[in-house]
Amino acid sequence: MKFKFTGLLILLCGFTQAQTHQAKIITNYGTIVVMLYDGTPKHRDNFMKLANAHYYDSLLFHRVINKFVIQAGDPYSKYANDTVLLGDSDLSYTIPAERFPDRYYHKRGALGMARDENPTKASSACQFYIVQGKIANDSTFIKAKKQSTYDIPEPHKQVYRTIGGLPHLDWRYTVFGEVLEGMDVVDKIAVVSTDKNDRPKKEVRIVSIRMIK
Repeated sequence: MKFKFTGLLILLCGFTQAQTHQAKIITNYGTIVVMLYDGTPKHRDNFMKLANAHYYDSLLFHRVINKFVIQAGDPYSKYANDTVLLGDSDLSYTIPAERFPDRYYHKRGALGMARDENPTKASSACQFYIVQGKIANDSTFIKAKKQSTYDIPEPHKQVYRTIGGLPHLDWRYTVFGEVLEGMDVVDKIAVVSTDKNDRPKKEVRIVSIRMIK
């Protein structure tokens, strides 16, 4: 990729582990609260490190596609003018893939890390996305199987049919968290007007990302 669920819904998604790390993403469109999965510690710790260093402050959501994802984290986006193509810049390292699609998958609200086409599927050091997605059906799962060769578990299919997501990304990218509050903000951002490169014509900016103690 160039790159508050209810208690009932959490149970529906098969999520049973206690998670202790949450972050507040404050944007000029509102606030999104995310939970970071303890089962993906490399991605969790990297996101926490960058948040605590205030790395994300003033960066843009530079890639926005309705019914797909909203993506942010390009280091050049803080001062980029309207003509700069964003999405290809990164920090000087990658994060080894932590792909556990049987536990963490691309349901609506999933928090994932972008990456380039490297063969090990290592993640970007800084560019993350939040899944908006869309409601899936049998045709969606057939296409997803062709793209990833991954057999989506039936309980996950039920979630995709119910709340939506992006099943064709499972196994291909690392999901390391999910939205707890603020999907209305994600939806608001997802429908902004964009240019031919999927960059919002009106800035969607991260004011700050802070860990919640």
